[in-house]
Amino acid sequence: MDVTAAWSKIGTSTKTARQFSAERINQATAAVGRTLDGAAPAFAPFAHRWDAEADRRMALRTPENLKALIEAQRANTSARATAATAASQRKAARKASRNPLNGARRAAATADKAASGHAKVARAKLKEAKKNYPMTLRQLAIRVHAAHTVPAGIASYAMSTAEHWTVWPAGTSLGLIALNAGALFLGRREVTVQVDDEASAEERRLMERLAPTFWVQHADERGLSGTLTEHPELTPAGIVCGVRLDGRWSAKKLAAEADAVRALLGMKTETRMQISRGTHGDRALIVIRTRSASDGVSMIWTPEHVGIGVDEVTGEFVDVPMAGTHKLIAGVTNMGKSVSWRPWMMQAVRDPLWAGILLDPKRLEARLWHGKIRTEGHQRGSNEEIRQAIYDAIRELVAEMQHRQEIADVTQWVPTPEYPNLLVVIEEGRQILQMAKDNRWKDVLDLIDDLYTLARATGIWIIWATQYPSRTNGGVTAMVSENSLTVMSLTVDSPVSDRVVYGENAALSGWEPSKLNSVPGRALIKHKDRKPDPVRIWYVTDGVVSALPEVDPWRTRASKLTKVPAPAPAPEVEETETIRPALHLVKNSGDFLLAPPAAEAAPAPVAVPDDLTDNQAAVFKTVQDGASTNAEIAKATGMNPGSVDRAVKALVKRGLVAKDGTTIRLEVSA
Repeated sequence: MDVTAAWSKIGTSTKTARQFSAERINQATAAVGRTLDGAAPAFAPFAHRWDAEADRRMALRTPENLKALIEAQRANTSARATAATAASQRKAARKASRNPLNGARRAAATADKAASGHAKVARAKLKEAKKNYPMTLRQLAIRVHAAHTVPAGIASYAMSTAEHWTVWPAGTSLGLIALNAGALFLGRREVTVQVDDEASAEERRLMERLAPTFWVQHADERGLSGTLTEHPELTPAGIVCGVRLDGRWSAKKLAAEADAVRALLGMKTETRMQISRGTHGDRALIVIRTRSASDGVSMIWTPEHVGIGVDEVTGEFVDVPMAGTHKLIAGVTNMGKSVSWRPWMMQAVRDPLWAGILLDPKRLEARLWHGKIRTEGHQRGSNEEIRQAIYDAIRELVAEMQHRQEIADVTQWVPTPEYPNLLVVIEEGRQILQMAKDNRWKDVLDLIDDLYTLARATGIWIIWATQYPSRTNGGVTAMVSENSLTVMSLTVDSPVSDRVVYGENAALSGWEPSKLNSVPGRALIKHKDRKPDPVRIWYVTDGVVSALPEVDPWRTRASKLTKVPAPAPAPEVEETETIRPALHLVKNSGDFLLAPPAAEAAPAPVAVPDDLTDNQAAVFKTVQDGASTNAEIAKATGMNPGSVDRAVKALVKRGLVAKDGTTIRLEVSA
């Protein structure tokens, strides 16, 4: 036997019966208290109205009003006596003479009318005096119960036999009195708000004002009569409190009265508050962002961090996959727009089935990432040279997309180390739109549109970053906007910008990045069914990027379009076959050779000029293969009709092809 353990067990004091009973009583008392606290908010409006009426009556019971009441009672008594005397005299005069024109009878009638009028006036003054000096509410309640009990008791006694006679009227009144007293007790109960010990002084004050007993006493002053708060709770996201809505109120209407709510609570101007629908139609929910679930979490990215950031409301990690959607990032300068995509890029760098590409007209990010991923914009040179490099990279992406379309044998691209998924970041997309105004790069938007509409199926995913994603003001194209199903917005400058980013119903649905308080790295992310809860984005520092190992950047595996020394021999055809293509290549001088056309043979293929854009080269090759209309070209190349039309016009202008404008068919050019 372990003597030490036995000694310890013996030495440990046990609870006595009295201590055990006291503990059970305390537990029961606490349980009853919690139950009463839970029921108190339901009776608070009744108690508030009762006390308000009682206070109103007591305020009117002044000595002056009492004196006026006594005087009105005396005048009313005197007027009633005078009226009774005049009525008796008139009755006697009628008996004394049957002549209605008798002087005494007429005088008695006149006196009676005057006395009756005087009594009526005195009665009205007495009524007004009683209104100005009312009974107390307790006196009124006693009279009401007495008026119910006495007549009802007499009627019950008179209509029942001795053995069946009951006293239910008195019992009913006593029950109502007890119910009234109980409702007042619960409604007046001071509900103790349980405040976390870690709550700040501001949070304690707000929770005390959100308590039902405080709210119901001051709601009328702010025009919020008919609303009643429930018990507020302190959560990692701040203070959360339900609101019961009566009568004309709805959650939308309460949200419109947000200024009145803030005034009632005495809330600081910079404190964020959100009013939304509650669990039921007659409930609303007030969320006061006094704290964030991301507080205490290091926002500096490390390899152990998950996703792209942390939800400030739930504290959960937010993970938006790189694949699945193109992404649009908006936000004013200095809010972290240029680094908000870094967590995605770090995922791409660490995954052998992904490759990163950065097109940066501003150059700064490209120079930081140069050697770690494929970058354009890191070069030293003029703006024109940088734009040309970016334009060439976009053409290369289109060529890669077309190459993958040719070799793919599945509906969805399966990445491999040789053909990885591509994460393309376009930093400051407005500069790309500016490039399209120059004839040297005028088809850059056509190339971008092709990528946004077709590249997803070949494993190419794009992030478009811009300060103001407006279609009309040149921040984004319609195709980019419509195909970006994930939208991230850091702080923007106004509610107008909210609607530009998230649509006309941005404010009603809670998507208001203009209220993010200009905190760098704080964003709203609209992705599938995400709620408009703020997200803190992981901050990938410059040092982390610089420490990445040097790699060979991605380059397309598509074969380049080059000149050929001579055309391939024309295929032999049967004599009965007539080959008459609607469109023939124009004979060109220089390095591009064209064999003389044979009467019974198809024209030999001609090399595609190197200086053509990708769209123009595709149209050129398709026409060479026998396409004769814009529709056939669009079907063969997968290009949209607008891009086909622009490419054809460019080829006609250069004299490489000819088009019959009347029949919309491309014919041989001399």
